[in-house]
Amino acid sequence: MPQLVLPADVQVINVGLPMFADAVREQGRPVQHVDWRIPADGDLAAVHALTHLYGDASVAIDEANTEVVRRLNEGVPQLVTVSPAGETVPGFEGRMLLHCGPTLPYAEHCDPLQRSMRAAVVAEGWAADVAEAQRLLLAGDVALDAANHHDTVVPMASAIGPSQPVLVVDNREGGTRAYSSVNQGPGEVAWFGRDTDAAIARLRFLAEIGGPAIKQILDEAGQLDILAIAAQGITMGDDLHMRTQAATNLLTRTWLPQITSLPDAVRAPFGAYLAGNHLFFLNLAMAAAKSLQLWAEQVQGSSIVTTMSRNGTTFGIKLAGSPDWHITEAPPVGEALYYSGYGPETSARDIGDSAVLELTGMGGPAAGGSAAVAAFLGGTMADAAAATESFQAITAGTSTRFTLPPMGFTGTPLGVDVRKVVELGITPKVTTGILHISSGIGQVGAGVAAAPVACFVDALQALASRTASTL
Repeated sequence: MPQLVLPADVQVINVGLPMFADAVREQGRPVQHVDWRIPADGDLAAVHALTHLYGDASVAIDEANTEVVRRLNEGVPQLVTVSPAGETVPGFEGRMLLHCGPTLPYAEHCDPLQRSMRAAVVAEGWAADVAEAQRLLLAGDVALDAANHHDTVVPMASAIGPSQPVLVVDNREGGTRAYSSVNQGPGEVAWFGRDTDAAIARLRFLAEIGGPAIKQILDEAGQLDILAIAAQGITMGDDLHMRTQAATNLLTRTWLPQITSLPDAVRAPFGAYLAGNHLFFLNLAMAAAKSLQLWAEQVQGSSIVTTMSRNGTTFGIKLAGSPDWHITEAPPVGEALYYSGYGPETSARDIGDSAVLELTGMGGPAAGGSAAVAAFLGGTMADAAAATESFQAITAGTSTRFTLPPMGFTGTPLGVDVRKVVELGITPKVTTGILHISSGIGQVGAGVAAAPVACFVDALQALASRTASTL
């Protein structure tokens, strides 16, 4: 019998479990790892849907997806004015609050969002204090609805009443208009789940001083190309979700002549508010993203996600061309950095409409260009790049507007494709703040929340059913 001679030089291609590649690498041998996994984690119903959506239905879906990505990439959202929400947001009538995430009865909302709702009710003058606001909300005397149902997006635990100023953003290319609240700033504020006197006072400040000041600035300066500033901010280290310092500073410089010409009684308080609010640009970016998503969702038969939102209790998505929510439990925020004395056990679940940014090439897709975000992802720029690369695996296109210098000026991933999410089991990761679960003290950290896969599986099955009926 011939003697078996093992080769002296070994080169390995490893398919599947990365631990085998790691073992070879530790022995100093070259190895190429292929990140293969069982499609849809072996869920036979999901595999059947994927077979259809990548098979008979794929040509039509790919064409629709190309158009969705084009709209997300080419629209030019403009901030045109600021107006009280009750005067401009469609369908915002009477005693109503618009809140982040899918709809729920008041009693089922998480503690931070309930507090924000109570603060909003008092700020509107519908209740004398938060105790009376609680009674009105429990009795159903104040209507509640998802901001997304009114072409509006609000961050974190936001709930806004009709007196609150909203940013009005037009996407002329698509003929769509979207809205977002004006950012409340840091500290003792309602969007961080606080219902204190200071939080209520901030809402009244925005209604009486902040909103009108921004309107006057726009009347004098003219419309603002939001994403032109956002693109600069990303090249300067913003992700436009967790970190917006660069874009906020650029905007402040752009508006400085108009800020200095504000009336004496307005200039100082507005300047102090703006100087202390590094997240001011966040809401502008959200409204711009929503205006593009409203255009994109008009495309029928696409597998691209055009709504992704959470309220601290539930997490929901919608696909382009469909009005249907696909909802599951909101996830915890992981990969987090906490303030001293706090941790996972004190933290509320993921919350806010700001995940609209991840669907538009900002936030998680831009992590690879942000040293600040890298601190939450392992501490190195390689870790931040890996977050961007995870989006590349599940998206249908690439932005030509947002580029990442540390990654060779590659464009950020654009257009989350539900087929790829379910096939690979890789869900979008959302960079976000963390609120205390119950004490009402506000923000206790920041981190990254991985979207739950269940709602994507539901959306995939629904798309498969719709497309099967059209073939």
